[in-house]
Amino acid sequence: MKHPEPTPMRPLASAPTASSLLLKRRLGGLLGLGLLGLAFAHTAPAAKDARSSTYAQDTRVSAFAKDWAARHGVAAAPLVAELSRVQMRHDIVKLMTPSVQQRSKNWRIYRARFITPERVEAGRTFWEAHRPALKRAQQQFGVDAHVIAGILGVETQFGANKGSVPALEALVTLGFDFPASHPKADQRQAYFRNELSEFLLLRLEQEQASQSWQGSYAGALGYPQFMPSSWRKWAIDFDGDGRVDLLNSPIDAIGSVANYLEQHGWVAGWPARWPAEVNRKTVRNLDVLLEHDILPKLTASQLKEAGVKGVPPAVNNDTPLALVELLNGKNAPTYVIGTPNFYAITRYNQSSYYALAVIELGEAVANAVKARP
Repeated sequence: MKHPEPTPMRPLASAPTASSLLLKRRLGGLLGLGLLGLAFAHTAPAAKDARSSTYAQDTRVSAFAKDWAARHGVAAAPLVAELSRVQMRHDIVKLMTPSVQQRSKNWRIYRARFITPERVEAGRTFWEAHRPALKRAQQQFGVDAHVIAGILGVETQFGANKGSVPALEALVTLGFDFPASHPKADQRQAYFRNELSEFLLLRLEQEQASQSWQGSYAGALGYPQFMPSSWRKWAIDFDGDGRVDLLNSPIDAIGSVANYLEQHGWVAGWPARWPAEVNRKTVRNLDVLLEHDILPKLTASQLKEAGVKGVPPAVNNDTPLALVELLNGKNAPTYVIGTPNFYAITRYNQSSYYALAVIELGEAVANAVKARP
């Protein structure tokens, strides 16, 4: 799950799971999280040996480890030792460093990266292999099966590319050496430090050694690329084996994606978008209509009155919608009318381009499945 900026996530009340009860026993019931990273966000880094890329001499890391251990009732020494051995990933810092060149957005180029014959065929194979789970997820959570498939296809090519970066290395690097040139460096560093805290708890819950936790360079994990905090909040055991395993269980991934979208406002029975017809010469107050971007704050009647075409006649005039513009470089933009479900997809990744790629890949996969009875 890629998050250019931290995604706002509301806490959910839920019954304790077997893993959470186990963790309570192991940690003496001390499960308070807090934003641990904020306590260290502005601490000056310790000088590092130029010959070493580990965090052995970094007092910020040792202080974090001691504080985390104290908060959760575990011995500090093993965690301090483990984090001090972590290799700083200079390649990850480089990937997170803002580019000097600003590339113009282009929906057609972006789309072409994800909707390919190879990915659609992989999606068809995945769908056929997990048809019962996709159907059950749609029935239980109300999320269309093709949207679930679209997210898994965009994120990891249906599990073919889940990432090979050790999660501990990624999260420690970004939690303590996020590039200072980023305009929101302090905020992002605190975010990743909190994800490191969540990962340490997740690892205890799952009782898996660090070596088995590999994912993206940003610390996202498994088939759906959940960040550790998202895993702990919204991942579910959907295959019924008694544990949540997004690294290896595509069925758990299917249920978890559906649960995530439902908890972020998915409305059962609604499409995510309609194509919009926008004549820039005749549509009134287009700039005003586009101000809200992906937020569904316009009504169907407002769009119709402004001259935007594409809202089905049966849609209630008070229904909250968004007019979304996707740029195509020097060519004319693409417009869609986003429903609350379009917005729900952007809670997974805050990008209209991402959301539309998910929808269109999912639709292409569903069509491929129908074409082969």
